[in-house]
Amino acid sequence: MVRFFLRFGNHNNFNMSRLSKEPTKIPAGVTITLDEKGTMIVKGPKGELTRSFKLDVIKVTVGGDTVAFAPVKETIFSKALVGTYAAHVRNMIVGVTEGYVKKLEVEGVGYRWEMKGKKLVMQLGFSHPVEVEIPEEIKVEVGSQTEMTISGIDKELVGQFAAKVRSQKKPEPYKGKGIRYEGEYIRRKQGKRAV
Repeated sequence: MVRFFLRFGNHNNFNMSRLSKEPTKIPAGVTITLDEKGTMIVKGPKGELTRSFKLDVIKVTVGGDTVAFAPVKETIFSKALVGTYAAHVRNMIVGVTEGYVKKLEVEGVGYRWEMKGKKLVMQLGFSHPVEVEIPEEIKVEVGSQTEMTISGIDKELVGQFAAKVRSQKKPEPYKGKGIRYEGEYIRRKQGKRAV
């Protein structure tokens, strides 16, 4: 408790981030609707996203070409939630206009992957192939047996699926074998030497 007040001071003076204070602009080609239950629908060229907001904690105003957020009550939780909600909406707008992409690479002798319907089948050095079901909202393209592109309009889903695939065989630090993100740096360790 002492550390908290040393860092933030009086909670009544707790400030929201500048980004969350400013209304989020709605670009051309994107429509945002909000119902009385707090369900927001963001539509754009690439698709549609839905998210629920707590209107009893945060006041959401959709008007003209902006979306604005403000706390209903001046509490630390509500002020923090303003920034979270603003970030969610910005991510949704980017998703329905540009989309999100994660690229993965696999390294290792005999390591490879292929698409079989809506399943990703991977050979990762185990005695059996590893199969991962691909969600309907995600698009997977296997450019080669060692490169993969994961795309979608939902930032969280794209990130979660990429992390799930990577977790099937994380890169090991000695030879670097395994699945990594494109451009990911793997700190190498030196193997034991024979005396």
